[in-house]
Amino acid sequence: MQKIRHTPVAPTRTQRLASGGEIDAHRHDDHQIAYASQGIIAVTTDAGSWVAPATRALWIPAGTVHRHQAHGELDLHLVGLPATINPLGLDEPAVLAVGPLLRELIVAYTRAPDNDGPPRRRLRAVLLDQLTVSREQPLHLPSPTDPLLRELHDILRADPADNRSLDELGQRIGASARTLSRRLREDLGLTYPQWRTQIRLHHALVLLADGTPVTTVAHRCGWSSASTFIDVFRRTFGHTPGARPTT
Repeated sequence: MQKIRHTPVAPTRTQRLASGGEIDAHRHDDHQIAYASQGIIAVTTDAGSWVAPATRALWIPAGTVHRHQAHGELDLHLVGLPATINPLGLDEPAVLAVGPLLRELIVAYTRAPDNDGPPRRRLRAVLLDQLTVSREQPLHLPSPTDPLLRELHDILRADPADNRSLDELGQRIGASARTLSRRLREDLGLTYPQWRTQIRLHHALVLLADGTPVTTVAHRCGWSSASTFIDVFRRTFGHTPGARPTT
């Protein structure tokens, strides 16, 4: 059985991780914000996984058992907040939009965590104020609880470019497309195309962080063309996959 570390106070710091590096399973009595100014940060819990590029941050509620993984060379910024401070009232992990101002506030606040003078307290007050208007983003890849969906999930994660229909995949795992569609709605609240797109986008972010060309990413993740992939990516993240977000 995996041992889970308990670190009561969530740290506030900047940390660099090599691509593929991990912070093992642990929990805090505090809330925590995880933000990657470079690379891609993935957070995994029993409920699923969340992936965030530089235009997003991850909200990790107090008590949540989680682990971090780096994709690409990662500059990770961690902000710990007491459990009594919850600007968005979120009690589940979430992905939050990060605009240029919030990005700079997070980076500046995590650079000198031991300096708790008045200027830094003012900086935190502005950071919290910006968090109250940060939008939650639908980038959660939920872990299905239904055994049939878990089997389907494993197939799609192993090969996101698998373009078989739900009916064809259902024949492989012994279930009708109607049954799988119903269970997806009940278990995850998603249609099959929505779920498959989420899986593909998560995989695409990881490939991009590792320096894979955009055309190759589109092919490996199952889009019919690079232009189709770029359009889906832009609508989801607000910028093209080859562009660095404006800061």
